[in-house]
Amino acid sequence: MRQILLAAGLALAVALLLTPVLIRVFTRLGFGQEIRDDAPKSHQRKRGTPTMGGLAILAAIWASYLGTNVVGLALGSEGPSASGLLVLGLATALGAVGFTDDYIKLRRARNLGLNKRAKSAGQLIAAVLFGTLALQFRNADGLTPGSAELSYVREIATVTLPPGVFVLFCIVVVSAWSNAVNLTDGLDGLAAGAMAMVAAAYVLITLWQFRNACALAPGPGCYPVRDPLDLAIVAAATAGACIGFLWWNATPAKIIMGDTGSLALGGIIAGLSVTSRTEVLAIILGALFVAEVTSVVIQVAAFRTTGRRVFRLTPIHHHFELMGWPETTLAIRFWLITAIACGLGIALFYSEWLTAAGA
Repeated sequence: MRQILLAAGLALAVALLLTPVLIRVFTRLGFGQEIRDDAPKSHQRKRGTPTMGGLAILAAIWASYLGTNVVGLALGSEGPSASGLLVLGLATALGAVGFTDDYIKLRRARNLGLNKRAKSAGQLIAAVLFGTLALQFRNADGLTPGSAELSYVREIATVTLPPGVFVLFCIVVVSAWSNAVNLTDGLDGLAAGAMAMVAAAYVLITLWQFRNACALAPGPGCYPVRDPLDLAIVAAATAGACIGFLWWNATPAKIIMGDTGSLALGGIIAGLSVTSRTEVLAIILGALFVAEVTSVVIQVAAFRTTGRRVFRLTPIHHHFELMGWPETTLAIRFWLITAIACGLGIALFYSEWLTAAGA
């Protein structure tokens, strides 16, 4: 538990202190956000706000993870694990794709960076590497970071995917979550606040998996997860980094995370869901992100088939903005939805354990 608190505290401190440094540097360099022409008029005031703040989030997560593991090694722990490094590697790779996209936008002073094919190719490469490596690195108990069996709260033994299909599944999961968080990052503080809650939920889930790991406490209801404690450290670091960044990203935002941050954070959810065997449960925990990306899919499908729009503007938070909801009210209400979704997800996770353990 001390490692979890240390990870969250270190990430919070790094993000809180590093973000204002980036604000000053990016302001001096003229790295200001461009705003899409069809965005609500209230967003035009954000033009020129420093972007690529996701660099602070990634730096805080890595600094916290490495620092916590160094302390852990000194206290006799095993140090970084394959699962933790794979999740952070996925997030960093996606963050690099986002950074490239953000940098092109800034250099060309437009709201379009990488084209869709280039961006999708970057996500594809990251997902393929993650999916391939997730089935490697067996530990002494024969566990790998990922499992070829589809999982809700634990593995569903009746649904086993061949390795190639598992990699394809990872491509879908990584692409879906990275794009979902990316689309949600359209209001000051919305994505950072929601992501902090989802990460906090994963702290509880993976810590419980560690307490009831089959390697430590074999029996009914135990979890065959390779590195649950290290995943809890990653989740705690993510939550702390998002909260530290939120201090500067809350309305009116002094910096925007950009695709650098949103794609990386989507990678964190994707990575945690696969390595903790909770791919289906993650849909409930990240219900806000799911709703945002679903609204875009519905809008595009409706317009292409009927020529009419279901929403005034997507992602769905823009629809409510055009209905007259103030940005701060909208962000807070969406945070509440995320909190409810995380609470429901944790309740479902715990109730499944009670059933499996025969409690």
